[in-house]
Amino acid sequence: MGYAKKRIGKDGKPRYTACYLDLRGRVRSAGTFTGKRDADRAWQQAEVKQREGRVGDPRRGRRTFGEYVQETWFPNHVMEPRTRETYRYNLDAHILPWFTGMRMAEIMPADVREWVTDQSNRGLGPNVIDKNMTILSAIFTTALNDQMTFLHACRGVKIPEVPKKPLQIITPEQFDLIYGKLSDAVLQLLVEVDIESGMRWGELTELRPRDLNLTTGIVTVSRAVVELSPKDHPTGGRFLVQEYPKNKKYRRFKISRQVVDKLQTYIQSTGLGTDDLLFPMPDQDLPAVQIGLPTEPDEPALTEPNAKGRQYRHGTITAYSMAPCRCQPCKGAYAAYRAKRRAAGKDNPRKRRRRDTDGHIPGDWFRKQVWHPAVEAAGIGRRVRVHDLRHAHASWLLAGGADLQVVKERLGHGSIATTQRYLHTLPTADETALNALDRIRGRSTA
Repeated sequence: MGYAKKRIGKDGKPRYTACYLDLRGRVRSAGTFTGKRDADRAWQQAEVKQREGRVGDPRRGRRTFGEYVQETWFPNHVMEPRTRETYRYNLDAHILPWFTGMRMAEIMPADVREWVTDQSNRGLGPNVIDKNMTILSAIFTTALNDQMTFLHACRGVKIPEVPKKPLQIITPEQFDLIYGKLSDAVLQLLVEVDIESGMRWGELTELRPRDLNLTTGIVTVSRAVVELSPKDHPTGGRFLVQEYPKNKKYRRFKISRQVVDKLQTYIQSTGLGTDDLLFPMPDQDLPAVQIGLPTEPDEPALTEPNAKGRQYRHGTITAYSMAPCRCQPCKGAYAAYRAKRRAAGKDNPRKRRRRDTDGHIPGDWFRKQVWHPAVEAAGIGRRVRVHDLRHAHASWLLAGGADLQVVKERLGHGSIATTQRYLHTLPTADETALNALDRIRGRSTA
């Protein structure tokens, strides 16, 4: 029950403060008035709004954006650990520097539009601006529910269009070239399981023998590992195992008998236990990529003429230094030369950097030390990501006639529209249409 509290002002005249109790039983003010009747009307209206759920305190909107985000929103907002790490970076780099000193109630859509324009002028791409806008919109959605503001400042604000690039799917022949450049048998098996299953990297590197049924060939995906910075890890580590995959949904699928037999032989020969990692971190001192002859059999034996018109044989230190040639045979010869000198204690060698890991394979280490060198050595001629193996798996299945719903469940997609993106993505997808066009044109010509 509210009341009007009387007090005497500096001018000696009485004034009345409208007081009421909030949901926590604390005394709140609905304003100060010259008459008791106006004060009674104010606290009664405040209680009516409170019963209707329209609880408002003007002082909430006086908090700055930086205070609200850093003290209330970010610490208490529920999100995945990897998402929290990404949000922290984007907030510190692109959002807080612009809005941190502004009051929540004073941020208008015009301010957000100006912020979007500033990002474009600084050269940020549409994908980065879209990500930043998603974070800012989530902040104002929560602030609106918390009644920190009564206006969603992101509503109606447009951002640059994010272009949808077509998927470039590697062909089976290109995959075989990359596979052949991996000299480590365990890494070859890892890549083969990846293309056979279409698993995400965090699911594949967390796989353990107990997740495989070697009799039926069924794989159960029930966990995933994510790599975090120590400040975002609950215990200050690097790897965090989540007891659920993406979309919080377990899935089961079958792999070929050929791969199952390879896995069975590998598990028995290495003596892996049921709870051991199926693909642990390999020895960082061993080369994982084969450095051999040029990929093209008709490639000339000599390098291109240098500035003095001289040519050198590929695969030699002279070709690397004097040509200078950066083909795989020349780079391999120079790497072997440097390794030999380091092993002999020459050139004041520094210790090789080693990744600190709990047994899981770091994604960036695998990309830089294994995958990218193998792609370059294979001579594919374009950038191929590890995640592209998942795209290739889906595309190959659909091109081979697999059911769309089966592929969706196999990959763990949340929507079948995501799976449909992989229809007709192989380079040979339009051949049927071209053949039909040729038949019609041939008929009219005849």
